[in-house]
Amino acid sequence: MADHAKTATAVLAGVGGESNISSMVHCATRLRFVLKDESKADATALRATPGVITTAQAGGQYQVVIGNDVPDVFAAIQAQTKLGGSGAEGGETGPKGNLFNRFIKMISAIFTPILWALAGTGLLKAFVAAAVTFGWLDATSTTYVILNALSDALINFLPMALAITAARYFKASEFTSFAIAGALVYPSIVALNGQPDITFFGIPVTMVSYVSSVIPIIVIVWLQSYAERFLLKVLPGAVKRFLTPMIVVAIAVPLVFLAIGPLSSLIGGGLASAIGWVFATVPWLGGAIMGGLWQVFVIFGLHWGLVPLFQLELQTTGQMLLIGPVFAAVLAQAAAVAGVLVRSRNKNLRSLAAPATLSGFLAGITEPAIYGINLPLKRPFAFGIVGGALGGALIAMGGVFSKAFVVPSGLALPALLGNGNMVMLGIGLAVAIIVPFLLTVIVGFKDPVDAAAPTAATDTAVLSPVDGTVVALSEVPDAAFADASLGKGVAIRPTSGAVYAPFDGTVVAAFPTGHAIGLRGVDGVELLIHVGLDTVKLGGEHFTLKVQSGAEVKAGDLLLEFDGDAIERAGYDLITPVIVTNGDLYPDVADVASGPLSHGENLFRAVSVDSLSATR
Repeated sequence: MADHAKTATAVLAGVGGESNISSMVHCATRLRFVLKDESKADATALRATPGVITTAQAGGQYQVVIGNDVPDVFAAIQAQTKLGGSGAEGGETGPKGNLFNRFIKMISAIFTPILWALAGTGLLKAFVAAAVTFGWLDATSTTYVILNALSDALINFLPMALAITAARYFKASEFTSFAIAGALVYPSIVALNGQPDITFFGIPVTMVSYVSSVIPIIVIVWLQSYAERFLLKVLPGAVKRFLTPMIVVAIAVPLVFLAIGPLSSLIGGGLASAIGWVFATVPWLGGAIMGGLWQVFVIFGLHWGLVPLFQLELQTTGQMLLIGPVFAAVLAQAAAVAGVLVRSRNKNLRSLAAPATLSGFLAGITEPAIYGINLPLKRPFAFGIVGGALGGALIAMGGVFSKAFVVPSGLALPALLGNGNMVMLGIGLAVAIIVPFLLTVIVGFKDPVDAAAPTAATDTAVLSPVDGTVVALSEVPDAAFADASLGKGVAIRPTSGAVYAPFDGTVVAAFPTGHAIGLRGVDGVELLIHVGLDTVKLGGEHFTLKVQSGAEVKAGDLLLEFDGDAIERAGYDLITPVIVTNGDLYPDVADVASGPLSHGENLFRAVSVDSLSATR
């Protein structure tokens, strides 16, 4: 496996170090640096670096050709330096999409680094809970205290973990974010939750619990990133490094307490009142709301507004009707992720789904399932809502209640036994589990492609993606393409302004500049279609993307359109390389077409390593 960190370190040294870099971006295959002094760059050392294909100098940029791994090396350089840049030239890859999709993408990116730790500790908590339930472990013992703490700590102090990942996502100071999160879950602050007459410099504060919360820390770190950029720009150089975190923390934490806390409390309280009224008048509807939307409330931290209602109900009636449907909500999301485990062919997804399923069913720890799988995949999360709503309605209709406050989970089900209509409880739980599981397995979802392509078994026919005339790759006036450093293939001089899918597969990289498209075929072949040379500098002008990263395409589907005449008038060569980029699996091409051809006609055959081995 390539060591991207080592490659990044060597590249930084090769271009003269971080201090010699004015700016850095990357395109489909290359790191593009603007250097303060190009004479400090060591081309010989760079070309000898593992992971670097070659170097080039053009248009005021020092280019280091990496190939497929360029985003990983770019990210490794960012991790080692304070260099900015959003990645690919032109911004994030692919169209931004609607607000909901962007929200899911953000949540997924922030949770991804901690998912395995969440899954592991969640599974451990499930085993600890099971040991207590079956009498193998005494809940009053110090052994239990220690095991419970080490399995519950990450969930309890989740805002502190999210502070680090959110800071990385929003380009904020990680330890300043950590300080903010630490204040939110500081023991004396947690102890203020629910107490009356709390003030800050005479301003009334409505204190809510931020333990295990998600949205408040993400929102405040996002605001922090803007505040830091402003302060670092306006404060004197001699003091800005320590004044910036001091000012940010001093403003951000009270802002959460004075604004975000009261707002979530107000919304949560309103929800509690509304749901309490619905339960009193139309129980099945209240059950459907609690069962269907409980996990949505959790995501936004609004569930804390309902917890006091649970306690109030317990104090006044000695029982809690509202908590029954929450069991359906939790088990429905666990069932949905179990459906992903059965349906998905993505090894990484399945390996995460297995512990997420167990911790969800047994301990009610759904964070790994929701943030790592169901929410990013969208459909399983929606199926979980449907199953939870149906199951919650049935449980509420049966008047099922608990006489103690418990964390809803499979192991906590004894808290409901004998309290209400047990037949309706059984049916409700069965529906909550079976419906989302079957919907996920049968209706399905867009299964992510494994990061590593499958082992090549057969050759792949590649159709021409454009109308034009075939040109030998060696005739491309760019060394990285001409010497096949980036991969074997051909080039085409287009005669029309459209690019079509050359086979059935998935779009793995749709650059917002529109100048290049990366595809992966169903057999595993990876192809780069690069419209013109250095056309990334147009910043998307004269290009119109018709697909986004992750889209599944069929041969002949329109991928992008471009104005060839305008591109050439702007001074760019329109020659379009079409190359196979995973040469380890497809090391050669054969049956290469020549002369004029139309899109959809055979361009070449990508020869697999298995095919080559069979002929030897």
